Amino acid sequence: MIPGAPLIVPGAILEAVSGRSWLAAMLEAERALASAGAQAGVVPADAAAAIAEACSIDGYDWERLLVEGRSTGNPAEPLVRALATRVGGDAARWVHHGATSQDVMDTAAMLVSRRAIDLVLRDLSRVADACSTLARVHRDTPMAGRTLLQHAVPTTFGLKAAGWLVAVLDARSRLVEIREGGLAAQLGGAAGTMAALGERGVAVAALYAKALELAEATVPWHANRVRIAELGAALEIMAGVLAKVALDLQLLAQTEVGEVREGGREGRSSAMPQKRNPVGAMWTRACAALTRGHASVLTAALAAEHERAAGAWQAEWAALSGALATAGGAATALAGALEGLEVDAGRMRANLGLTGGQVASERLASILAARLGREEARALVRAASLRAAEAGRPLAEELATLDTGLTEAELDGALDPTTYLGSAGVLVDRALARYDIVRKEGNP
Repeated sequence: MIPGAPLIVPGAILEAVSGRSWLAAMLEAERALASAGAQAGVVPADAAAAIAEACSIDGYDWERLLVEGRSTGNPAEPLVRALATRVGGDAARWVHHGATSQDVMDTAAMLVSRRAIDLVLRDLSRVADACSTLARVHRDTPMAGRTLLQHAVPTTFGLKAAGWLVAVLDARSRLVEIREGGLAAQLGGAAGTMAALGERGVAVAALYAKALELAEATVPWHANRVRIAELGAALEIMAGVLAKVALDLQLLAQTEVGEVREGGREGRSSAMPQKRNPVGAMWTRACAALTRGHASVLTAALAAEHERAAGAWQAEWAALSGALATAGGAATALAGALEGLEVDAGRMRANLGLTGGQVASERLASILAARLGREEARALVRAASLRAAEAGRPLAEELATLDTGLTEAELDGALDPTTYLGSAGVLVDRALARYDIVRKEGNP
């Protein structure tokens, strides 16, 4: 599916979206269809039993089905022929009764997605767990807040981790919502009317969905690709959230910053013994980039011709597997990076002092505004900040030469970044409270 996939995607997820998994899902759909037909009285019970027995995956050649499916437009058609041959006798004519190839492929896509989503959610829970731990432990660990890559005002590492946590929970909730109600069985027949099933079409469709434990669609969705596009979008958003965290880790791990580093023995350079590369974050971002590409194919498939698309639908199969796999790879890589993350609180504190107190100049301007007026206070602090930066001395020393009305101790106190953290701690607590509620509900 993806060259070098084992580098970036765990084996369990690769297996969940593999050709063998697609084949098993297609056979599961055929088995459920025959069973539903029998329950609705449109397929003989003995024929349904024979079909179910023949739906064992052993003996079917996925690669051969792909080759044979080139001329028919999908691998479901050659699979149906092979299944009918295996069933044999009069029962063979009931194989695939009332369905079309897209019914099988779309339903298989839902089954494959469900299994893969479960694995993705498992590792996404690990990411949330790791973020919550960092937020709790470093609730009050001061560090420089950075906007446009420059020091802004002080914040805490706990609040940064809490921000990651909330974004992960937001992305995860949408994926859970799709997993629990957005995966629907597909049964419409040749053009979505279920005509081949006569008056029992709707009943068969309901039983079919129940047998597969999938949602029952209001109407067949052959040309309505919203559910596939929504899944792709949810995976892309999730991967994007993880990529943002990974990018933060990479920036914080730069030699010149040195506030965090990935733990363990991973990340060793082949040429430079001293390097500890943030490979977990690297793979997270690489996977997210691939997820974005796969998801774009799924979104593009929304424009489908009439009752069945000629090309867009067929492009979904590889893209869906790819999006599930690479989003899962992103979650696995980031979970490992966060679980072993080493946080250097001392370096964070040292970096806060790089600007000689200027990181807290916003508070000083606010204090002086009460005496000088807002604009005059801002102008005074800005001019003093520029002079202090040019002279390479602390802002407090520069201000001490001016008539600010503040004592030296008051200046030092106003420019202490560790005492200008606003509501950071309370915000961390709010994020952790939400996380605890989600965990208590059994859906972290």
